[in-house]
Amino acid sequence: MLEKQTLKRIRRTREGYAAQAVKSLKNHWQLYLLILPPLLFFLIFKYYPMANAVLAFKDFNVIKGIWGSPWVGLKHFELFFENPIFWTLLKNTLLLSFYLLLAGFPIPILLALMLNEIRSGRFRRVVQLVTFAPYFISTVVMVSILMLFLAPRLGFANVALQHFGLEPINFLGEPGMFRSIYVWSEIWQTAGYSAVIYLAALAGIDPTLYEAAKVDGASRLQKIIHVDLPGILPTVTIILILNVGNVMTIGFEKIYLLQNSLNLPASEVIATYVYGMGLLNANYSFATAVGLFNSVINLILLVTVNTLAKRLSNTSIW
Repeated sequence: MLEKQTLKRIRRTREGYAAQAVKSLKNHWQLYLLILPPLLFFLIFKYYPMANAVLAFKDFNVIKGIWGSPWVGLKHFELFFENPIFWTLLKNTLLLSFYLLLAGFPIPILLALMLNEIRSGRFRRVVQLVTFAPYFISTVVMVSILMLFLAPRLGFANVALQHFGLEPINFLGEPGMFRSIYVWSEIWQTAGYSAVIYLAALAGIDPTLYEAAKVDGASRLQKIIHVDLPGILPTVTIILILNVGNVMTIGFEKIYLLQNSLNLPASEVIATYVYGMGLLNANYSFATAVGLFNSVINLILLVTVNTLAKRLSNTSIW
């Protein structure tokens, strides 16, 4: 009897949920229609291709196709791990990613805090425009600007060095300079855009907190430390989790365009290696295995940082 009653309750609950879903769909069909295009985008271009990750465990044959190709197990992973370039790729990817994370993550926060303290509306809008505009420059144009600016002979940087009696430097030909060129140009391009998120978080802070701090005689710096930073801490934590989760997927386009035979020891990362092996050398199975390894490491980092953030600050993605 108890089992039958339990089953009846489950059925009633399911029917109730189904009725609510149908009612919600009828009442708010415009909103569901609005969600449909991005949902289809993710299903078609993000989730459906995941099924083809099975290629990493097969020896791809064009005639037999992905699902007809023979299984080879972990062969391609073993080849990648035994390849002498594996440690170089891993080192370059991690160094470049963490360099960008450590240098680029705090700057948008500082920029947002400074913009929030500006009292002149006109000056604030000018600063926002100047810092936000570079984000809309395409990657190809950005790389072209860098190449012209850092050209060995006629680039502005070398012309300035020669003006002060110094020898010209082949900036893009020095492996040791590649990471700094990539990171600081990326910060210049994206800091203003990233600061918008923190400005929105600052706008959501309760004004009474500022009034209470003013009554207590707090200075501007004390307001930032005791009101602004705690107010945007949840947003900062979420952005940090997402950034750490993308550590291994460092931007391919910009690195590939800045890459040349001279800076290759520092600029060859997993993303460019996958492109070279997969599309240029047509070694699709091996490239898929390397890409899958990259994604698994990202997933592990994301879950680890999310778990730590949840324990330390009760803020997490899930």
